[in-house]
Amino acid sequence: MRIGLLTEGGYPYVSGDARLWCDRLVRGLGRHEFDVYALSRSERQEDEGWVPLPPQVSRVRTAPMWTSEDDGVVYGRRARRRFAEHYGALATALCTTRSGDSGGPADGSDAQADRFASALYGLAELAREEGGLERALRSETAVRALERACRAPGARRPAREARVPELLAVTAHLARALRPLSLDWYEDDGLGAVDLCHAASGGSAALPGLLARHYFGVPLLVTEYGVQLRTHYLTAPDAAPAVRSLIAAFHGALAAETYRRAALITPGNAHARRWQERCGADRDKLRTVYPGMDAGPFADVGEAPESADSGTLVWVGRVEPAKDLVSLLHAFAEIRKEEPGTRLRIIGTPAGPEGTAYLAHCRGLAAQLFPDEADGPHAVGRNPVSFEEIGGPELPSAADAYGSGAVVVLSSVVEGFPVGLVEAMFCGRATVSTDAGAVVEVIGGTGLVVPPRNPRALAEACVSLLRDPERRARLGAAARARALELFTVEQNIAAFHGIYLEILSRSPVHRVVLDDSGDPLPFAAPAEAHVPGRWTDPAPARAVARGGPGWAADAPVRASVPVPATEGAR
Repeated sequence: MRIGLLTEGGYPYVSGDARLWCDRLVRGLGRHEFDVYALSRSERQEDEGWVPLPPQVSRVRTAPMWTSEDDGVVYGRRARRRFAEHYGALATALCTTRSGDSGGPADGSDAQADRFASALYGLAELAREEGGLERALRSETAVRALERACRAPGARRPAREARVPELLAVTAHLARALRPLSLDWYEDDGLGAVDLCHAASGGSAALPGLLARHYFGVPLLVTEYGVQLRTHYLTAPDAAPAVRSLIAAFHGALAAETYRRAALITPGNAHARRWQERCGADRDKLRTVYPGMDAGPFADVGEAPESADSGTLVWVGRVEPAKDLVSLLHAFAEIRKEEPGTRLRIIGTPAGPEGTAYLAHCRGLAAQLFPDEADGPHAVGRNPVSFEEIGGPELPSAADAYGSGAVVVLSSVVEGFPVGLVEAMFCGRATVSTDAGAVVEVIGGTGLVVPPRNPRALAEACVSLLRDPERRARLGAAARARALELFTVEQNIAAFHGIYLEILSRSPVHRVVLDDSGDPLPFAAPAEAHVPGRWTDPAPARAVARGGPGWAADAPVRASVPVPATEGAR
């Protein structure tokens, strides 16, 4: 089959989100054909280039989300009226959508969802017919439409309080978020030619998939290892309440529409799954698929008996405030009272300027809590806390970092899917973690879990493992077995291969294949009789064939049957 892989800020670029799992997925499904449609997030990301692409990637089309290019399209009076109507309806849906008391997802009333969807697809059709929305989305017409929606009866209080700076900020954000509507990807030889769209995240990456479904009936699969809507709630906490409220309403409505139209949704863990259900995802559409990680680099450490100093704790990861190394250092002060010979190795690099400042703060705190134990010029380096990086002579790899200690510690207060914890499990190490994100789900009883921001509880758990080598060995072996069963690349690829086949088996044929002379090839795609029921949409998909005979558009719709995997055809 032919898969349209939709990404934002990731694959095929060298850096970015979801790059590794997308690359492993594409390489692992060599019998399928992939078209990659990528949205880039920065000029630097584009300058860094792409990863080497396997032969099953037949084409790559990219578009920037970080800059706007005026396409020179000037709407006439009728087009401007249509834009004002659709944009005004979208703004009204955002201003009147109710949010939870804590800034939670928008409610999923059918009327509001239909209003938002109608406006969204109306704008997309306008862009397709008239040549783009870039100038219109940043025009005074857009700002005025948003202002009228904010001042209209029934608008929520944060929207009513929006002033000109807030209106301009929200309009600019919507212009960026809606940029995929203006792309030229929605043609018969573009997304209309794929059998399935797979969005590697929600949000803007899923927008092309929504439009491919709207125009051509292409089924949509959405994968979220980190829920985009949750990310938006945590972004720009210092922004004005009106800005935060309206942007949250937009992304909540977009998430609800994406989940409603998707054939299946694959969260990466139960934490993401709960967010998706709260945002309106149908439970019957959800299939949890854990991220696939390469266990090979950790095999030697995981299969070898514990050889590290039994009194050493190890923390590995990106240094940033969310990792709460301050609590870890205070917990280590308590541990040293019980086990004076214990060492703590903090191994990682800072994440940006904020991480650099945080690392300096942690170094200063460690110097205050644990002054050097020896006198004289050789005292430097005797501190029981060390700050190191992977890649040096002592720690050439991540596996060496995890293997350098008896217990691996995770102290985060905010966490999605804990990749570092899974790597420690591959290495057969006993772990002590804070209850954040998907930690409990990943550990599954093979490690100790304590509340976040609780140094005393963290210290007690670490001491209990440091004093019990048999328990460490037992937990480490169980953790490695669990990780090899659930979190490998092989299980991830097998899961998505089955999901692709499941979706295609339930989806009607949405396109007609033509031969060189332009005549239809009715048996080019395997098909079976269409049987109405819960597996199919009530409205038949529209058959499309550029240049084909008129009867093709009215041909009966048939459900497609995937070619057996051994044939490798689409």
